[in-house]
Amino acid sequence: MFLKPEPTVKDLKGLVESAGLTLDQLLEMYYEMSLIREFEEAIGAKYYEGKNPFNMASGPIRGEMHLSSGQEAVAVGVGSNLRKEDVVVSTHRPHHHAIAKGTDVRKLAAEIFGKSTGLCGGKGGHMHLFDKEVRFSCSGIVGASFPQAAGAAFAFKYRGEDNVAVAFAGEGAANHGTFYETLNAASLWELPLILVVEDNMYADSTPKSIALATPHHFQRAMSLNIPSYLVDGMDVIDVYLATRKAVQRARSGGGPSLIEAVTYRFRGHFEGDGQEYRERDEVEMWRLMDPITRLGNRLTKLGVEKERLEERRKKAKEKVDEALKFAEESPYPEPSTALTGVFR
Repeated sequence: MFLKPEPTVKDLKGLVESAGLTLDQLLEMYYEMSLIREFEEAIGAKYYEGKNPFNMASGPIRGEMHLSSGQEAVAVGVGSNLRKEDVVVSTHRPHHHAIAKGTDVRKLAAEIFGKSTGLCGGKGGHMHLFDKEVRFSCSGIVGASFPQAAGAAFAFKYRGEDNVAVAFAGEGAANHGTFYETLNAASLWELPLILVVEDNMYADSTPKSIALATPHHFQRAMSLNIPSYLVDGMDVIDVYLATRKAVQRARSGGGPSLIEAVTYRFRGHFEGDGQEYRERDEVEMWRLMDPITRLGNRLTKLGVEKERLEERRKKAKEKVDEALKFAEESPYPEPSTALTGVFR
């Protein structure tokens, strides 16, 4: 486990100042993480409607569902350094990345509900989101984000643009061949690519300790001359600082970087997961390091009134409530649309 101790008020002020962050920026990060948490918990609650007994094919939201509660700091710490023109490629656990990249939560919710007003007209669902407006995409194929983001990075370099591409993946995906192959090509071609490994310590139900011969994935990137960072994924400032360095390097033509963020998912790998592979005490211990509570406590130490934090949480909840209302009231796609937008 890699977690830094909480800084003193003096050290915290110095950290924020050296990071070039303002209180308004930190408050925006707090709001975005709150928005993600409210969204995920609301989707989680809706997912279980009509599923007693549990059946993935029943209820208003069908199919598998992978939620990211607990991992908000990684998405927001990275996303706060990106521009609209940058590309993000996510995984089967994509909602927090999509929201941090700027995806409309109404369209995101509608897509999860399979409605015609969704990002992909209801055809992509939870694991296959695509948002051309903010250059976000994801895939249910484990390990696919690495080469896909590398392709975008190659295009940026070929066209002489200073945009960057980011690939998110879990630590389990980093054991796929696409991880090493992408690292090698990106280093060789000096691509403006950032690989972010969200190390939540379990590949589905498999502990990282019995699947990886080295303690961390960032060590593998260093072997290919790629600057790599091991960060506290429950600390949005730590993630932000590492990402800022990686983005500056990529935009200036310096090539790729890797960020390994040690984080934790508070919910199961998927909804309906019995979680027999981990102890309740472990989950509760990690909940004590909730990234939203952690940032909120830091903001109060810096003099921000608790009322301002409560306002952000209330605003986030209202936005999510409106998004779910929009999704539920939206129509399903017309049957005829099953034959459009597909290869034939």
